[in-house]
Amino acid sequence: MSVKNLVKPELVFAKQQISSKKRLLEQLAESVGDRMHCNADEVYDALLGREKLGSTGVGNGIAIPHCRLEQVNRATIVLMSLETPIDFDAIDRRPVDLIFALLVPPHQCDEHLATLAQIAELAQSEDKLTLLREKQTNSELLAAFDSLI
Repeated sequence: MSVKNLVKPELVFAKQQISSKKRLLEQLAESVGDRMHCNADEVYDALLGREKLGSTGVGNGIAIPHCRLEQVNRATIVLMSLETPIDFDAIDRRPVDLIFALLVPPHQCDEHLATLAQIAELAQSEDKLTLLREKQTNSELLAAFDSLI
């Protein structure tokens, strides 16, 4: 499945005012809980549990928090940009301002890995990242993302 099909308009958030990694994970969990009818605490625990294994800050200002979750019935990406970059313990020590959170059902391991690879590939292009960072609204951010995939 294409990464483009995993991003829904109701899970795109441009220029969010978030000040820490913990608050970002909380906001992701709340957003997923509200819109996908999942338990926000369980989403948060799953994302935090993955971060404890090692930061999902992959460099170039990108983070890809991800987890497998029983409550999720299909792979989903939450796309978010931040107004101000935050420390995310990224491998290159740069602060993060673009987030591609991936939630997948436990039985979709192969798709999970393929999706992570596609997002990581996108993260290698400074021009594409700049385009995403420039977008001010949710709809602009979604349209830019769709145009790049």
